[in-house]
Amino acid sequence: MDLSCFKAYDLRGRVPDQLNPKLAELIGRAYVAITGARKVIVGYDIRLSSPEITDALSSGLMAAGADVFNIGLCGTEQVYFATSHYDMDGGIMVTASHNPRDHNGMKMVGPQSRPISSDNGLNDIRDRVLEPFENAPVQGRHETLEVESAYIDHLLGYVQAKDLKPLKIVVNAGNGGAGVVIDALEPHLPFEYVRVHHEPDGNFPNGVPNPIVEESRAVTAEAVISEKAAMGIAWDGDYDRCFFFDENGRFIEGYYIVGLLADQFLRKAGGGKIIHDPRLTWNTLDLVKAAGGEAIESKTGHAFIKQRMRDEDALYGGEMSAHHYFRDFAYCDSGMIPWLLVAERLCQSGQTLSSLIDARIEAYPASGEINRTIQDPPKVIAAIEERYGADALSVSHVDGVSIEFESWRFNLRMSNTEPVVRLNVEARADIPLMKAKTEELLAEMARLDKT
Repeated sequence: MDLSCFKAYDLRGRVPDQLNPKLAELIGRAYVAITGARKVIVGYDIRLSSPEITDALSSGLMAAGADVFNIGLCGTEQVYFATSHYDMDGGIMVTASHNPRDHNGMKMVGPQSRPISSDNGLNDIRDRVLEPFENAPVQGRHETLEVESAYIDHLLGYVQAKDLKPLKIVVNAGNGGAGVVIDALEPHLPFEYVRVHHEPDGNFPNGVPNPIVEESRAVTAEAVISEKAAMGIAWDGDYDRCFFFDENGRFIEGYYIVGLLADQFLRKAGGGKIIHDPRLTWNTLDLVKAAGGEAIESKTGHAFIKQRMRDEDALYGGEMSAHHYFRDFAYCDSGMIPWLLVAERLCQSGQTLSSLIDARIEAYPASGEINRTIQDPPKVIAAIEERYGADALSVSHVDGVSIEFESWRFNLRMSNTEPVVRLNVEARADIPLMKAKTEELLAEMARLDKT
């Protein structure tokens, strides 16, 4: 049996050769056998294969003795919310996020929506799939659970309704599931929405929704400009990530949104802990310190961030990849909470999004994440560290290698999910230096890859 759909954090693969109803049914059985769960939330995204895979998964869960609470078409964060809110034993979201159209997958959590990854159960579930099963003496039952109203109420709790004012906002769901939530929020908010690729459609007529890919951003940017909107927001397919465009249609790197949200949470709470990833840090460190908070660095990846947030009881955690995590959301990531907070900030401050971000970009210009396919990543990373580390102020190995100098720093790491090396460079108020050092590092990586 092909089990290549099991990855480091979740399951993703082509349908039907890498993931199909037969395998989904076995995964459901294995999930119960490994976790002991008796009450499991199940939801699914808009992909055409999702209903059939969900049915098979549910059959496996019930055959193993678990009760299935099906919340229907939703986003990953609604599975997180429902699992925690209703005190379930676990949850499974059928989704392949921004993978190609013919793919599907699953994201799994345990009690309190704690992530199940390769180092805490996912590999055990994979291995258990290959073993024989007997049906449980008492089969589980299937129940439909309506969670939208409680979920919407929870989202609205993050903003002060009295502070909100009319704003025109471009929303691009990419034909994923985010549009359904926008429609549910609309009666409660004073915003006017310009809808782009709004209807859920698993055929992805406008391409797979993944706004981190540059070519997919133009339609949102153009709509912001033509409609004279206050900002634009675009989501991936299961809307656990959201991406921002300012009033000029400029795409805002996720790094600067992390700093903006950290500052906002700390000022509301009067201090607290903020978790961030090591790729780009200076802007976040500066804002957190100024707002009276404590910044704590964590290895990149949702499982690491969520665990560190629990360990530290952090208010908020952010990754430059546009994953944003919230203590009051079971320490999980949401693609809806961030835009509500940014909209609130615009209403409260009377400032434009560009005016909130421009000074931060000038203070800490960054390259954005640059990916390169390298034949021998460990060798290249080690050689880069040897060359640059000797004269550095500090060298860190929280994730890959981070090397810091007085006026610039960089992080070089292997991807957790793809066969690439990822480079991020930032500087202190010096765009030419940031660009020069980025080019220098890329040239050195290419040279080392050939030797």
